[in-house]
Amino acid sequence: MERVLIVDDDPDILRLVSYNLTQAGFDVATAATGRRALESVQKRQPDLIILDLMLPDIDGMEVCRTLRQRADSRRIPIVMLTARSEEIDRVIGFELGADDYVSKPFSPRELVLRVKSIFRRINDEHDDTLRIGNIQLHPKRRQCFVGVNSVVLTAKEFDLLQELMRAHGNVLTRDVLMDKVWGYHGEATSRTLDTHVRRLREKLGDEGSHVETVRGIGYRIS
Repeated sequence: MERVLIVDDDPDILRLVSYNLTQAGFDVATAATGRRALESVQKRQPDLIILDLMLPDIDGMEVCRTLRQRADSRRIPIVMLTARSEEIDRVIGFELGADDYVSKPFSPRELVLRVKSIFRRINDEHDDTLRIGNIQLHPKRRQCFVGVNSVVLTAKEFDLLQELMRAHGNVLTRDVLMDKVWGYHGEATSRTLDTHVRRLREKLGDEGSHVETVRGIGYRIS
């Protein structure tokens, strides 16, 4: 049974979320302050944390930062639960390592579904999952994620990214990439390769910077 730690100073929120997660079959623990949350994680590590940002002692952002700095807790999924709705808060939260972000007021059912989704994604990950930065590529399922967000790629974009990630930082020449992805190469396909790389970078957003051009040779992902 997966253990979920809920961190919120609002007793009504704690009761509401605890009830719904317990009904969904999770083992639930609670903490009303950031300090107690950190102590709870050290005593018994949860499988996922629902973390409010507006805490009375330690700000939720600082709690998240501390958890991500500790070797024993850096991989625990964190869902930020907060009344803040500004985009900058979400961006900062994701930069600190949050896996998802739910704004108050929220639907308890939606929160439970998001928690289940994170656990499902974790359980579905196989040894063939490829990771670079915040990019996760699942070859068997033909799915790509940047953080918690799904990225829709065309078949060729997916194959291109897969070849680059499987090279583990080694440079792939233009001819090699065109042979692997398109099955042949030529001037027309060379231009197609450049177009696909450009579109791939755009779809990956900030993570697109991992796809590097090696002038006169080809591409690599670092």
